[in-house]
Amino acid sequence: MAKVKETLSEVNLSDPKYYFNRELSWLEFNRRVLHEALDPRTPLLERLKFVAIFGSNLDEFFMVRVSGLKEQVEAQLTELTPDGRTPEQQLEEIAQHLHPIIAQQHQLFEQELRPQLATVGVHILNYISITQEQRLYLQNYFESHIFPVLTPLAVDPAHPFPYISNLSLNLAVVVKEPETGEENFARVKVPNSLPRFVSFPQKLQQNGQHSIWTGVPLEQVIAHNLESLFPGMNVQECSFFRVTRDADFGLELDDGEDLILAIQQELRQRRVSGSVVRLEIQASTPTSIRETLMSKMQLTEMDVYEIEGLLGLKDLMSFMALPLPELKDPPWTPVLPSRLRWLNEFADTRSALDTEEAKDIFSVIRQRDLLVHHPYESFTASVEQFITQAALDPQVLAIKMTLYRTSGDSPIVKALITAAENGKQVAVLVELKARFDEESNVGWAHQLESSGVHVVYGLMGLKTHTKVVLVVRQEGESIRRYVHIGTGNYNSKTAKLYTDLGLLSCRDDLGADLTDLFNYLTGLSKQKSYRKLLVAPVTLRARMVELIRREMQHCHDDKPSRIIAKMNSLVDPQIIMMLYEASQAGVQIDLIVRGMCCLRPDTKHVSENIRVISIIGRYLEHSRIFHFHNNGQEEVFIGSADWMPRNLDRRVEAVTPVEDPDIAKELKEMLDVFLADNRQAWELQSDGSYIQRRPTDHHSEKSAQNILMERARAEINGTHST
Repeated sequence: MAKVKETLSEVNLSDPKYYFNRELSWLEFNRRVLHEALDPRTPLLERLKFVAIFGSNLDEFFMVRVSGLKEQVEAQLTELTPDGRTPEQQLEEIAQHLHPIIAQQHQLFEQELRPQLATVGVHILNYISITQEQRLYLQNYFESHIFPVLTPLAVDPAHPFPYISNLSLNLAVVVKEPETGEENFARVKVPNSLPRFVSFPQKLQQNGQHSIWTGVPLEQVIAHNLESLFPGMNVQECSFFRVTRDADFGLELDDGEDLILAIQQELRQRRVSGSVVRLEIQASTPTSIRETLMSKMQLTEMDVYEIEGLLGLKDLMSFMALPLPELKDPPWTPVLPSRLRWLNEFADTRSALDTEEAKDIFSVIRQRDLLVHHPYESFTASVEQFITQAALDPQVLAIKMTLYRTSGDSPIVKALITAAENGKQVAVLVELKARFDEESNVGWAHQLESSGVHVVYGLMGLKTHTKVVLVVRQEGESIRRYVHIGTGNYNSKTAKLYTDLGLLSCRDDLGADLTDLFNYLTGLSKQKSYRKLLVAPVTLRARMVELIRREMQHCHDDKPSRIIAKMNSLVDPQIIMMLYEASQAGVQIDLIVRGMCCLRPDTKHVSENIRVISIIGRYLEHSRIFHFHNNGQEEVFIGSADWMPRNLDRRVEAVTPVEDPDIAKELKEMLDVFLADNRQAWELQSDGSYIQRRPTDHHSEKSAQNILMERARAEINGTHST
């Protein structure tokens, strides 16, 4: 035993070899996304969807992460990551990893999915393979619908190289003047205001073949009608290319500067700036065009990605709208949470009932805490109903909430406006710096303010990421506070696609804590402690470290100890080091990390007691759950924070303890379901690779998401509604 302890003391837990690179770990996550498209067990249109998601994920990765690394290189920053890499090394390794994965994505679409789609009546054709009749139709369609929208931009001494907008699909065209023989370069942007794929009318569908949809890519229609854009010129060459630009939000404010005006200015600037970080071109692109594009956009070979087939495969998502339910996941309608079912089912007779529970959602919460789990349970019938009833209830005095992202037609925003119009005190923190949602959030902020809502924009230097609502209600001679603390955004659309949890409660200490938190967010409070909530950047990190240390102490005292944590990403070096120490102490640790994980599991003398899985499935796993065994006195927490430096140190986050024993038990059982998954769970290996679990046969398959849907159905005895 003494020898083992001596060995452990010699281990340097900050050694880079014990950490995975966050960027390369993210690429592994996106590889798992692509695998859902590769997996023949996935329905065909869902496979197409995952191809599109893979591409969309990559776009954001380049716009934010790769652009950030490039900025570090330009600034000559040499600070090493915890895994010991420089910015230059990371860029090189990213390119090395990506080229074969992207080739696999396009090969999958061109050689497998595209032919399979044709067998079920979805024909995505190339222009060169269509019939003469179809060609004539497209020529007429081009002249009437496409030609008026196009703007060819020449490059010559009188016309500088045009600005190529972010994520735009373009045609690089070389035209020749027939009299002088002079060649010139021109760019034609494929308009994103038109459908990416042009469909044929029914009479021109595939002759003799079953057809649900037949059409061609828009860019090919443009390419085969270029003579209309360049009359009197000879088109020599034409190649497609796509550009990705730096789109990160590098906003720095001077003291006293108006945040909303600065955001609006930054949004305008973003549209016409941002260096190019990736150029996607066809593999057949002539060298002259390739060199011109690279030169004009100041790119290196490492920034260029040659594509065999169509560019911009994220646009394949549009085919999910086809009426082919047999090629999609079985439809799922979120069920009514059982304790709220009567609010809808007995709405007409509620006044005739004299039971306490027959009044409103507040009476349900007063009975005991309520946990809601989306998308298995209805977001509309729980969270939206909570806020809507609060807006209409004459006993409600005030509503306070944070808005990070919300849907374009948000019922919640409408309810907040109604509440303000009803004379209630309504305060909303709108996070204007929510990445890629800044513009819509500015719009919501203006709309709320014009309706009398008190709108604030967060704290200097901190992004407000927490998901909380506080409702203050007059009940007799006293005031009672109701809260919702969640893991996901107040967005009814993503609530159908992301798995998230929310706790509805009227516990005094949680209400008092949220009151203090909102005073911190809206006023000049310098709150440093909270009764129950773990709040970043104030108490969350220290408390998580304390909870891990407590499990270590239990292990040292030969008492039961275990940690189970579910999150989106695990990146923070300090937390990882604490988990390593806990593993060395003998604590059994199970981590369910959907995305990036920089912790290296199953390493001798360091992480032998740590297991990591990632679940990639029909829904995006977004909930955060933290479970500490605590010698049988189990503690469970849910909230908005991952274990990342940004969540722990640079964002306002709230994580709540779950003190209702039935809910805590439910969450523990939920974690056990995830850990037993053998259908969509991937096990992280000590070399950084992931191996997908496989059931021995169909009967032994355990899909966590399917099991949770089945449990939701069973809870309402086979009936469900929206």
